[in-house]
Amino acid sequence: MKKVWNAINGYMHITDKWLMLFCLVASALSVLLLTGLYNSDLSNMTRIVTQTGAVLIGLAAAIVISCMDYNILLKLWKIYLPLCLILVAATFVVGKARGGDQAWLEFSLAGRSFSLQPSELLKISFITTMALHISKVEDELNRLPAVLLLCLHGGLHIVVINFQDSGTALIYAVIFLIMLFCAGIQWRYILVAAGGVAAMAPILWNYVLSEYHRMRILIIFNPELDPDYAYQQLRSAIALGTGGIEGTGLFAGKHVPVPEVYNDFIFSFIGESLGFMGCIGTILLLLAIALKVLYNSSIAKDTTGRFICIGVFAMIASQTIVNVGMCLGVMPVIGVTLPFLSCGGTAVLSMYIGLGLVLSVYSHSNTALFYEK
Repeated sequence: MKKVWNAINGYMHITDKWLMLFCLVASALSVLLLTGLYNSDLSNMTRIVTQTGAVLIGLAAAIVISCMDYNILLKLWKIYLPLCLILVAATFVVGKARGGDQAWLEFSLAGRSFSLQPSELLKISFITTMALHISKVEDELNRLPAVLLLCLHGGLHIVVINFQDSGTALIYAVIFLIMLFCAGIQWRYILVAAGGVAAMAPILWNYVLSEYHRMRILIIFNPELDPDYAYQQLRSAIALGTGGIEGTGLFAGKHVPVPEVYNDFIFSFIGESLGFMGCIGTILLLLAIALKVLYNSSIAKDTTGRFICIGVFAMIASQTIVNVGMCLGVMPVIGVTLPFLSCGGTAVLSMYIGLGLVLSVYSHSNTALFYEK
């Protein structure tokens, strides 16, 4: 027993306790919110159990990963990248569609049905392989061949996921751009890319985007254009407005029904039940997590560790901004979850795997500094 206690004490001494605490608080809040939704008959007990199980499994995975050297994990990319790609490819053949996106695999175990969203796992693989790729070409980053290979790396992932889920593909694109920007890519490449996107915009709008996606964008500027497309965000606005400053309470009885309130629109329930103050507190909590991850990038002992942290920061920050923007009606509804808070087993698990990688960077960087002293 003493050895176990010493091991726990030793782990807590070198790990990033504040980051872990922030993430656990966010997960505890998530379970509490789902319980409030269950009390209002807007969700079910299965989602509470799934979320709790995902948090526990994710936390265990994060601890195990944090105890391993992230550089060793990165060298295993030839194993986990093909596996993730195979799982994503399987969704095109036997995937389960939800909300128009065929992005889930369903399977049964011990008489229970489970679902898996491979694109969430691939997202973590994408961050690690991009971090490794950038570290390999760091000295030649702004040479055209290196830039083209990095764009090929990022572009292939984004295109594949876009065929499945445009919202997740957008997050991949933001992660890719932020990692490249932080790597120090020259502005000439950024300007050329921006000019290319601007030139392609009419083609993308008329021939690539579906009517569904175009309407999702247009109703941001005029919700009355199509009440059916705007319904989800209009209900979200009612829920947020109902909460006022202090909210109506998590267990106040009936709440405003919003489609996917337990998942993509969990922020609208926060606004209704906890009010404006609860919304601000939630944003500050997620901001603390994102900034702590970004700070850890500054103390990383090498380039790969730095860009793992930057990639995880980009994932958390972009999903938070997009999700909150969706709920406020200032961004189109594209099915992006709120980190740690939205109900979703694979999404929660991927967040905690990302957390484990960041904790590995933190603990191994601190261990190196301690050893040098």
